Amino acid sequence: MNVHTTPPTKGYGISVESLKGRIAIYRDDTLLAESTDAKVMYETRLPATIYVPRADVCVDLGAETELQTFCPFKGTATYHDVILNGQRLTNSVWAYEEALPESAAIQGYVGFMPSAYTRVDLGENQLRDTEDGNISGPLIDWLMRGASNLSTPEAFTKALAEKMLEHGIAIQRLSILAWSLHPLIAGKHYIWEKGEAEISTNVPTYEIHDHPAYINSPLRHVSNGLGGVRQRLNDENPQNSFPIMEDLRAKGATDYVAMPLPFSDGRTNVLTLTCDHPDGFTTENLGLVFECSSVIARFYEVFMQRENAQVLLETYVGKRSGARVLGGEIRRGDGDEIDAAIMFCDLRNSTSLEEQLGRTAYINVLNDFFETVSDIVHNNGGEVLKFIGDAVLAVFPEGEDSMVARRNAQRSAVEIVEKLGELRQSGSDVHCDCSIGVAYGRVTYGNVGSRERLDFTVIGQAANVAARLGEYSKTIGQRIVVSADIQPACADALSLGEVKLHNVSQPVTSFALRTSADAVLNA
Repeated sequence: MNVHTTPPTKGYGISVESLKGRIAIYRDDTLLAESTDAKVMYETRLPATIYVPRADVCVDLGAETELQTFCPFKGTATYHDVILNGQRLTNSVWAYEEALPESAAIQGYVGFMPSAYTRVDLGENQLRDTEDGNISGPLIDWLMRGASNLSTPEAFTKALAEKMLEHGIAIQRLSILAWSLHPLIAGKHYIWEKGEAEISTNVPTYEIHDHPAYINSPLRHVSNGLGGVRQRLNDENPQNSFPIMEDLRAKGATDYVAMPLPFSDGRTNVLTLTCDHPDGFTTENLGLVFECSSVIARFYEVFMQRENAQVLLETYVGKRSGARVLGGEIRRGDGDEIDAAIMFCDLRNSTSLEEQLGRTAYINVLNDFFETVSDIVHNNGGEVLKFIGDAVLAVFPEGEDSMVARRNAQRSAVEIVEKLGELRQSGSDVHCDCSIGVAYGRVTYGNVGSRERLDFTVIGQAANVAARLGEYSKTIGQRIVVSADIQPACADALSLGEVKLHNVSQPVTSFALRTSADAVLNA
């Protein structure tokens, strides 16, 4: 049954009461404390806690430990270990040596952590249940205390809907549209529906802005800063402002509201609520949601900022590198020395291509080239570290097997050349060809740069050799040239002997790889 009933609210409270007669605290058969002057503290949302005078503790306590915790009602707690038959129970006893006025009755008393004891003999006493009443109602209390523990927008959306129901708001459907910073998707649309176990998450692309369903929707109206939308959906209000209203009415909805969720960067996101109570939403219910909307918006902004940071890092520095940066490797010099195969893939004849095609068409070809190379590298376990002009720098970390990294790099090089060859033969607009150099060795994988501008990259001889081998391949009519460290992973390689490379002190034993796309090259 749908009702409009807001649960009673009750303020946060603490009370300390004396217990009657003897109480005893045990760990298995060992008596930890025994007292006829024990007290119990009842505190909102916390389990009842028994305190005994320090003099009534029956076991040895260690010296005060370094641990301290603070409570705004009780003060600063200090901790002691319990020493029991040679066993040390760390931080198992606490005390408020200088209790605040609200809790002065427990000053000079100690409490035992639940992990320290196995049973309590309360004698003739009986503890009452903790009062878990709300300070300002379930929704506001949850936003203040429990919501921050949820780590995903899906979990937050589900809990938000459930708390609205608990507060007496008769919602049938709740949705959040949050815009994002992403090269492919416009945002996330989270939808909760009564009776559904899971949150539905839609990921619209930027084409949403041209889609009729969005153009004629309350979401667009609110997002464009035109204000909120409220429409009753009962028989007395047959006119629908938006097409979606008829669909909602068919599902039993009686009232609808869409309101803005402003982010701090100026973007307007959208919260929608659909009601199934015969009388629709009450003014009190909607007023509460409206008052909470700015707080709700901040939670979604945190979620989206986190996703944006991850997406942007993955977009600009790669998935593995992005994860390392998000993991805290953000200072100059942070990084590791790793063994890896390094691949340098360069677009051939880029200058003449730009002259022939014009800037716009050339950039389209360049993007197609980058996408082809990136997809193949990622599919073979590598990571594109960066695009350097018209070239791609990729890394294949060794992991547990160095030969796997070498094979992945060699396979990627061959697949790139063959894929570009297929595109040329198919008459595709992608007219590009490439030169690839691959080398293997120890490199530094991490942050380099100035104090204010860092680059996450690989530095080392292998990276330099890979780039020089790519350049060398152009001079000898080959598409792929690899170092001797890569050659063992290659099925078909032509020895080039020792090659003198620019800015490499020692000759590098090198091999050319044959592919099905080999043909006469215009170097």
